[in-house]
Amino acid sequence: MLKLSAETDPNFDLRSVCDLWSVNREKAADDAERLFGRRPKTFKYSEEMLADRQLDAVMIGTGDHQHARLLAEVVRAGKDCYCEKPMANTLEDAKLARDAVRAGKQVAQMGSQWLSCPYQQQVRDMVRGGKLGKIVSISQDWNFNGPRWHVPKDEDIAAIREQDTDWKRWLLGRPSRPFDPRVYFEFRIFKDFSGGITDQWYSHGSGLAHFYLDTFIPDDTVANGGIFAWHDVRENPDTFQCVSTFADKQVLYTYSTTFGNAYGDHTIIRGTRGTLYSPGGEGSPQWWFLAEPRSGWRSNTVFDLRSGKAKPELVTIPGHDEVPPVNQDDNLKAHTDDWFRCMRSRKTPNGSIASGFAHAVAVVMATRSYREGKKIYWDRKNERILDHPVSA
Repeated sequence: MLKLSAETDPNFDLRSVCDLWSVNREKAADDAERLFGRRPKTFKYSEEMLADRQLDAVMIGTGDHQHARLLAEVVRAGKDCYCEKPMANTLEDAKLARDAVRAGKQVAQMGSQWLSCPYQQQVRDMVRGGKLGKIVSISQDWNFNGPRWHVPKDEDIAAIREQDTDWKRWLLGRPSRPFDPRVYFEFRIFKDFSGGITDQWYSHGSGLAHFYLDTFIPDDTVANGGIFAWHDVRENPDTFQCVSTFADKQVLYTYSTTFGNAYGDHTIIRGTRGTLYSPGGEGSPQWWFLAEPRSGWRSNTVFDLRSGKAKPELVTIPGHDEVPPVNQDDNLKAHTDDWFRCMRSRKTPNGSIASGFAHAVAVVMATRSYREGKKIYWDRKNERILDHPVSA
């Protein structure tokens, strides 16, 4: 993504890399030199890198539990920032990062790259324009077959030594525990550092639901699941489902993932006048629209278009009439380009801090509901997560 951007943006330069682990730090510098023709500076600690006055912006790609605090540190240092999702996986950290960005003038792009995808933007425009009528539900079912995020013979796990990194710094406020190379690299499957599916795929899913509906954060969420397929060292579920409602929009939102079967990925947006359907998983650019030709019950006819059986219509964007694939590369250049444009114009990027805060709260709600076995509610006025209805 950065390489492609550099090829079309002569003013872009990769100035430095920062990593606690010495081996990975040098490897990243080697890769950068190969890609860009110049070896960047290397730093072990972020504060050392951020002291560079000629550094304009930082991309954060670290453990899930580290994103928010690093984002706050970057923008407080006066640098623009691209922050990998999830923005945060605790409410405290989500507020910390949001407030830090709001307090300054830095351009912060959340790594929810599908918000810059022209096909997802076209879907949102169709929803906004009323083509589907009143939206009643959104459902996402994104799956995979395999022990995701766990590699028993991972070369990095075998290579790392505690003296070559800073374990306490890596924990970044999470409960103290002995150095564990597997936790260091496979943090997504350990509950002290990530919700797993919620932090990763659901952060994209909920972010897209917010995007399509022009609304942020569910009013309530209830979740279930478990470790049903891969009984290895993981603590987070490999099978997960949650249901949420958006009260102001009167929309039911359902999300589901299993890592034990890869069949039937889809997203469906249902409205009283039509349906948008994507036969693919996260970020799929292939969408179809199917009109609802009739609504009614016996003699109580709401509308009847008398058009016979509706046929699916391909959702296209200007200049592209072909059927897109059902998936696309995570490295969506359009999202990085949007960040670059906004750094120059000082405008709000597609992945705004508001969108990052919203998907972070949704992630925390879903994770808590699963772990606590109860329905979770969002108190919009006081910005609190509750285990009982707000009115109670």
